[in-house]
Amino acid sequence: MSKKKVVVALGHEALGSTIQAQLGAVKNTARALADLAEADFQLTITHSNGPQVSMIHKAMTELRRIYIDYTPAPMCVCSAMSQGYVGYDIQNSLKSELLSRGISTPVSTILTQVTVDPYDEAFYEPKKAIGRYMSKEDADIEVNKGNYVIQTSEGYRRIVAAPKPIDIVEIDAIKTLADAGQIVIACGGGGIPVIEQKHILKGASAVIEKDSIAGKLAADLKADELLILTSVDYVYLNYGKENEEPITAMNIAKAKEYIAEGHFGETDMLPKILAAITYLEAVPSGRVIITSLNKTQYAIDEKIGTIITS
Repeated sequence: MSKKKVVVALGHEALGSTIQAQLGAVKNTARALADLAEADFQLTITHSNGPQVSMIHKAMTELRRIYIDYTPAPMCVCSAMSQGYVGYDIQNSLKSELLSRGISTPVSTILTQVTVDPYDEAFYEPKKAIGRYMSKEDADIEVNKGNYVIQTSEGYRRIVAAPKPIDIVEIDAIKTLADAGQIVIACGGGGIPVIEQKHILKGASAVIEKDSIAGKLAADLKADELLILTSVDYVYLNYGKENEEPITAMNIAKAKEYIAEGHFGETDMLPKILAAITYLEAVPSGRVIITSLNKTQYAIDEKIGTIITS
């Protein structure tokens, strides 16, 4: 009997927001992932990278400010760096945890590119804030370079587009390793956004929503399940209000109804629900579970979490 194929999407809680915090966080994350591997699931893992890519972008920008001979690193390069850095920590922690349990399954990280449409509406209305807070003088420099900047109470920040993913460039490599029984870490931080120009892939000044790529990855792999691990045990109606109510199960139709009623936060839960819909419309026999990282073991046994089906 073949293993159940599961795509696991890790949120910010799984990684922390600093180098030291990440080292500690991934040990806890590795235990949760090892529980899934021990339950005989075939895992493909994707993860967020918000704090990590911002940290890298800040560092590369400051390097340029101090040493003017250095070329500033574009967002696509910062994204690639964050994939390698986060994948390295997850891969090593998970491999160590698996070996401590007598499991010798290989763990691989694939640097993953994702194509986007250069005419995606997101490029005309960037919304994702990245990098450091800037002074008015530095903000003006960014604007003069053609970048978008917003003003906040703490200063100015650069913003970039978050276009929809089209194709995962390395999907065949991911499938090959997964079919060979390896645990694969891929599409980190949404993947490196690239634009196809004939036979050349050119990096885009953008980021891809991690939840969007999780739905796409699960659909492309025809996974049996998409497990989205976040900071809450359930998806909620009226979240944060006195009449807050956990949703234990829903189908696509009900999910769309809740979206229309405005129940899900635009920057937190809504992208996860949309990812679930993307996956389930492509794989109607699949199942999505949304729950917290620390309740992974209970989610396996269907004792906790929100289950979404077609």
